[in-house]
Amino acid sequence: MFDKRWFQTLVFFILVFLLILLISATNFIFDPVFKYVGAVAIPFIGAGILYYLTKPLMELFMRYKINHSISILLVFLVLIFVGFIVTMYIVPIAQRQIVNLANNIPKMVDWAQEIITYWQANQTLIPEEVDNAINNFTENLQSHIEAVLNYLFGFIGQLISFIFALVLIPFFLFFMLKDGDKFVPFITKIFSKKKAANLRSLLRKMDDVLTSFIQGQLIVSFCVGILLFIGYLIIDLPYSLTLAIFGMVMNVIPFVGPFLSVIPALIVGAFQDPMMIVWVALVMVIAQQIESNFISPNVMGRVLALHPLTVITIILAAGSIAGFLGILFAVPIYALVKSIIVHFYETYTDSKKDRDDALI
Repeated sequence: MFDKRWFQTLVFFILVFLLILLISATNFIFDPVFKYVGAVAIPFIGAGILYYLTKPLMELFMRYKINHSISILLVFLVLIFVGFIVTMYIVPIAQRQIVNLANNIPKMVDWAQEIITYWQANQTLIPEEVDNAINNFTENLQSHIEAVLNYLFGFIGQLISFIFALVLIPFFLFFMLKDGDKFVPFITKIFSKKKAANLRSLLRKMDDVLTSFIQGQLIVSFCVGILLFIGYLIIDLPYSLTLAIFGMVMNVIPFVGPFLSVIPALIVGAFQDPMMIVWVALVMVIAQQIESNFISPNVMGRVLALHPLTVITIILAAGSIAGFLGILFAVPIYALVKSIIVHFYETYTDSKKDRDDALI
C-alpha cells in the first residue's frame, strides 16, 4: 500500500495541511517576517515589472558590446526620458479633464434624477418594491455620490503612501539589472549536476511565463489605450485622454478588464448624447477585435495557455479574497504555479520512464 500512488498523494496533502496548521498556530513567529515581506513587496514588485519591461532594452545594449554598467545607466536614462514626456505632455491634459469631469458630476446627478423621475412617471407596470427601491436610491443619490468621492479621497491618501514606497523601486531595479544574471548560478551551485539542470529548466520556464505576461500584457494594454484614444477623438467623446488611460490601466486585468474599462466611457457618452453609447460601444468592439486578432497573438503568443473560463474564475475568487490587488496578480501567480506543477509532473513521468527502461 505504501508504494501506491494514491496513498503517497494522500500523505502529501495531509503533510501540507499539517504544515499550514502549524504555521497558523505559530503565527507570532512568522508575523515579523510577514511584516518585512509586506514592507518590501511594493518596491520589489514594481522593480520586477520594470526589470521585465527593460530587459529587452538591456539585452539590446549588451548585444552591441556596451559595458554592463553603462547599459544600466542608459536604461535609467530611457526611463527618466519616458517619465519626463508623460509628466510634461500627458499628465497636465489628464489633470484638466479629471477636474472638468469632477465639476460636471453635480450636473450629471441632476440629469440622472430627472431621467429616473420621468421614467417613473410614465411607467405603470413597475412593482411597488422596485418603485420604492428606485425612490430610495434617487433620494439618496447625492449621498451615494459623496460616499464614492470620500472613498476616492481615501484611496488617494493610500496612493500617496504608496508613492513613498515607490521611491525604493529604482534601487531595487538597479540591483536586479546589475546582478539578475547571477541569481540562477547562485541558486543551482549547491545542487548536483542533474538537479541543477532540472532547477535551471524550472527557473527558465518561470522566467518565460513572467516575461510573457508582464511584457505582453502591458504592451497590449498600451496599444489598446492608443486605439481607444484615437476612437474617442474620432467620435468626439469628452475626456477622451482620461477615459483612454483608464481603459489602458483596466486592460491589464485579463478578460475582465476590457468590460470594466468601457463603463465610464458609456456613462460619459450617455450624458452627452444617448446615441454616443452606440459609438462608444463600437469603438470598444473595434479596439478589442484588433487587440485579440492582431496584437495579442503576436505579442503574447500562447505561452500562458490559460482558458478564459479558468481566468475568470481565478479573478473572481482572488477579488473576493484580496480585492483589487488579488485581481491584478491572480493570473500571473496562477500561471507560475501551473508551470511549476507541470514541470514537476513532467520530471516525475520522465524519471518513471527512465526507471521502467532500466528495468527492461
